[in-house]
Amino acid sequence: MSHPTRRTFLAAGAAMLAHAVIARAAHAQAAPATAGPVDPALIDDLVAANRILVDQGVVDGYGHVSVRHPADPQRYLMSRSIAPELVTAADIMEYDLDSAAVDARGRTSYLERFIHGEIYRARPDVRAIVHNHSPSVIPFGVTGAPLRPLYHMSAFLAGGVPVWDIHAAAGDSDMLVRTPALGRSLAQALGARPVVLMRGHGAVVVGASLPQAVFRSVYTEVNARLQAQAIALGGGGGVTYLSPEEAARAEAAVAGTLGRPWELWKRKATGR
Repeated sequence: MSHPTRRTFLAAGAAMLAHAVIARAAHAQAAPATAGPVDPALIDDLVAANRILVDQGVVDGYGHVSVRHPADPQRYLMSRSIAPELVTAADIMEYDLDSAAVDARGRTSYLERFIHGEIYRARPDVRAIVHNHSPSVIPFGVTGAPLRPLYHMSAFLAGGVPVWDIHAAAGDSDMLVRTPALGRSLAQALGARPVVLMRGHGAVVVGASLPQAVFRSVYTEVNARLQAQAIALGGGGGVTYLSPEEAARAEAAVAGTLGRPWELWKRKATGR
């Protein structure tokens, strides 16, 4: 190799290295800014929510729960990609509504984090979100049988539970909400309701607080199990569901007591 050729080669290599450095710097600069520190008690509650959902049979090795950042509605908090039962305070990460991590530090994110960012964007009233694969709920997303409240603890289901079919949005896929566009489609299907089913996948449950989102997740699973049992037992006699007025009164009566199961579930799931 001649000296000019060697110099050309070295110059090209240096240019490529400089480009890589600039690209890395640009990527670092593109990371969203933090909304600031969060009360450790909220982080503890988010960790507890993960443990509770495992203890109550709503999630297993999969599923995730998030909470909106209390200082900035354009940010939310969620664990890194890890089994819910293993979540600790050190695993909690901050995201913007594009679901970009503020400070990843090498930690991986859930593939379906766009569920959370897009629902928070579409629903200013939502403060917490649970995505789960609640087993008793799955049949109601694939059979056409509507999930309806037959139990006063699940009165929040009275407005109807829509089913989102990813095939209508993306054709044949791996069934995962991997993109913002799919997250927006799911948020649109949820609308103003507290629960949306995902055909062949699971459900998304939202609430005005972590305790409410967890409560609704637990009792959506319970209602689905009881409804399937009632349908099987009812035969041709049908099932008696809550009337709209009964549901409204029951939901109002239960609303002021969410702290009771939350504290019980928290103590059971965390040992404190």
